[in-house]
Amino acid sequence: MTASFLDALKADGPAPDRIGQMDLYGWLIGAWDLDVVRYMPDGEERRRKGEWHFGWVLEGRAIQDVWIVPPRGQLRDGDAAANAYSYGSTLRIYDPRIVAWQIQWTDPVMQNFLTMTGRKQGNDIVQLGRDNDGRPIRWSFSQITPRSFLWRGETSHDDGATWRRDVEFTATRVG
Repeated sequence: MTASFLDALKADGPAPDRIGQMDLYGWLIGAWDLDVVRYMPDGEERRRKGEWHFGWVLEGRAIQDVWIVPPRGQLRDGDAAANAYSYGSTLRIYDPRIVAWQIQWTDPVMQNFLTMTGRKQGNDIVQLGRDNDGRPIRWSFSQITPRSFLWRGETSHDDGATWRRDVEFTATRVG
C-alpha cells in the first residue's frame, strides 16, 4: 500500500518519548481565525482577516502550521506578492539538547525564510531570531486561553535595546 505525502507527514499526537516537552505548542493544534493588524513604518495600520492551522507531524516529534493572510477564497485573487499576501508554514521541533524549540518559518510568497528558537517566558511563548537583514526579531504568543491568544511579531533596529511592533494576530479557535 502506498501512503500519500500527507499521510506520511501527519501524526495523531505527540511521540511517546516527547509527550511532556510538546505541551509548549501542543495546545495550538487545530484551526484558528485571525484578525491581523500590520503596523506600517509610517504609522498606518493595515487590517486583514486570516487563518492559521496547526498539526502534529513527523511521528509527533514536531508541530507544523500553515498561516494564510488573507484567508483562502476570493480575497486571495490577484498578485500575491504585490498585495503582500502571506501563505507560509512554520516547523517547530523540540530540541532536548538545548531544552528549547528549533523553529523554521517559510513564506514562499514574500520570500521570507527565518530561523528562531522558542521558549516559555512566564505565561508567554517567545521565539527569538534574526530577519533576512540580520536584525533581531521576536515573535511571541501571549494572553493565552484555550480559545484565544495574541501573537505579536516585532523587530529591533538597535540590536534588542528597543522593539518595533510589526504585526499582531488576535486568534480565536475555530469550532
